[in-house]
Amino acid sequence: MKKGAGSRNPGAEKLRAEEPGAEEPSSRLPSPASQRPTTHLEFTAEADHTGERLDRYLTSQIPDFSRSQIQRLIEDGHVTHSRHKKVKANNDIREGDVLAVDLPEPEPSSAQAEDIPLEILFGDADLVVVNKPAGMVVHPAAGNASGTLVNALLHHVKDLSGIGGEVRPGIVHRLDKGTSGVMVIAKNDDAHKELARQFHDREVEKEYVALAWGLVQQRKRINAAIGRDPNNRLKMTTRRADRARNAVTRVTWARDLTGVTLLRIAIATGRTHQIRVHLSAIGHPIVGDGLYGGVHQKMPQRLRPLLRLTRPFLHAERLAFTHPRTKEPLEFSAPLPADLEAVLRALVPEDQYAAIFATKVTDEKT
Repeated sequence: MKKGAGSRNPGAEKLRAEEPGAEEPSSRLPSPASQRPTTHLEFTAEADHTGERLDRYLTSQIPDFSRSQIQRLIEDGHVTHSRHKKVKANNDIREGDVLAVDLPEPEPSSAQAEDIPLEILFGDADLVVVNKPAGMVVHPAAGNASGTLVNALLHHVKDLSGIGGEVRPGIVHRLDKGTSGVMVIAKNDDAHKELARQFHDREVEKEYVALAWGLVQQRKRINAAIGRDPNNRLKMTTRRADRARNAVTRVTWARDLTGVTLLRIAIATGRTHQIRVHLSAIGHPIVGDGLYGGVHQKMPQRLRPLLRLTRPFLHAERLAFTHPRTKEPLEFSAPLPADLEAVLRALVPEDQYAAIFATKVTDEKT
């Protein structure tokens, strides 16, 4: 098994700049989608998608496309629906529906390449693995048109052959803006489809490190569907959720730090905010997570270092999957970033810190 690691791995490299004069992606307008060759995709809807809008469903199945891009494909006649002759973005989804999408062949990316420092853990002709820093959004969107992971990858990765409608990185999964850690990105359509399948079929191993309030039991399993909170559209919830989808979170390892618990967490599903929502739902929100009740102002003196946190204490430590072309097992990890490590060191006596991760218990997979 090939392994990669973060900044402590000599094989990892910080890529900050390419040669002067490197060509930037063209800023010309792409040709109309209807005039370009296409790649055909088909999806059969499962039961947990029943009731979703067509555009939301396709956005979940093709992670590299934003909802507005999917809507444009629908408007341009590139989507068919087995139950609807006239296809609209708000068509409903039922179990067994067959949706076909014709994705236009790549055009130069509409996103701009930006020289943003980025830690590359691994790269070949098919994929790149990075250690995303906290504070970086994955996709350009309203309010975040620049400074994103996609902008950085367009600068550092020069051998993209195209994903769907543009020559750009293929995003197959996401991390929240405030979450750091390991991500894999596809460089071409074939790699994108196979990695997306592995994520969909829950063949990818994803493990996180988190710090939660209170005492969380080792081997804790949280099985609760997650959906959009009808009272706050910025949040997800396990209660009275809109179109909730099944989600399972497992605590594979726990270390009691008196008042807070250091956790390793594994997830098979990858719902929006999943770990944050599930820990909050059982009364143990992630420390520093203001959206889900994890920011406390009153605490014992020994826990005061937690006030230094400017984001949730959540880090995607490990990612394991199968190479989309060679079928070789791959595993990558990234150590705790400096901001989280500093907080943890302030909570744990120096003579005990080295042993804090010494015991690792792996639970059965779901």
